Amino acid sequence: QGKTSFNRADYGGPCPPSGEHRYFFRLYALDTTLEDSALDKKALLKAMEGHILAQGELMGVYQRK
Repeated sequence: QGKTSFNRADYGGPCPPSGEHRYFFRLYALDTTLEDSALDKKALLKAMEGHILAQGELMGVYQRK
């Protein structure tokens, strides 16, 4: 897990303003363990190069009531 948009290496969850918002979640199956959890997105994708066995994406819609 790399850094999130909260600049942390853990999940913060959605907290949108009013209205409907889409959220995309990507899951990667790797053939190795990445030890550094403080990577930003660019560095994380670079570290995963050549190690991705499979990947998937889920899109969810959330609206604050």
